[in-house]
Amino acid sequence: MEIKEQTQWTPPPAQVPANEGFVTVPGARLWYWDTNGPGEAIVLLHPSTGSGAVWLYQQPVFAGVGYRVIGYSRRGHYRSDRGDEIGHGTAADDLDMLADQLGLERFHLVGSAAGGFHVVDYALSHPERLLSITLACTQGGAADPAYRKTINRVTPSEFIKEMSSSFRELGPSYRAGFLAGVAHWEALEHESLSGDRVRQPMANMLTWDNIERIAIPALMFTGDADLYMPPYLMREYASHLQNCETAVVPGSGHSAYWEQPEIFNALVLDFIGRHRAK
Repeated sequence: MEIKEQTQWTPPPAQVPANEGFVTVPGARLWYWDTNGPGEAIVLLHPSTGSGAVWLYQQPVFAGVGYRVIGYSRRGHYRSDRGDEIGHGTAADDLDMLADQLGLERFHLVGSAAGGFHVVDYALSHPERLLSITLACTQGGAADPAYRKTINRVTPSEFIKEMSSSFRELGPSYRAGFLAGVAHWEALEHESLSGDRVRQPMANMLTWDNIERIAIPALMFTGDADLYMPPYLMREYASHLQNCETAVVPGSGHSAYWEQPEIFNALVLDFIGRHRAK
């Protein structure tokens, strides 16, 4: 498909009606929203700097073409409990319990940034439940030493400690061109955490050997200005997935769902539209 950079931005569109509630997982309750309906489900996994509330550009678009769209906050993020300080369980287990409680059988899973780590982990634990996976602007959590060494060169400690989240995660074109959007992204980030991040362990070791077992149809894309996951690294990661398409989003940093929502939405809808349940 043709990918044309979005150079004009508008505030998020009106949201379609959605139920909100909480699902119970061991030691915590997780906040979610769900547009319901008979369509195939898309479950959205948010970045570390976000929560289930960040998908304002995706919710009405995906629901508007007939999908059941679900977003939720992982432990310690907006409106979800942190749980016990010890024994947080895995995000993959939490997601599986959410899917059970919402009556999902098979669904499409879309994760951005840190959310993508949990997409991969869930795909290893429960491949039978997934129709497709989308990994957007994510380092993917791979534990390979050479890959981690490259990640450390790309994002040295000073990068994390000395630069604001919005500088690290929003590309220069967006920061220059849409100040109101930057402010809105920062507001969502500031309300996304109620303390230190809850760092849940993975259910699986994300080695290349394990990642190479994933045969679920996969889409992986990143921004051409993504400081965390430049296109070179995205192609390296994607080469370890059996059935993976790739794309590069022009004019985007690490938050393509927010900076380039027209491209983000078009890529996801085109891909999952080709991988619906038989």
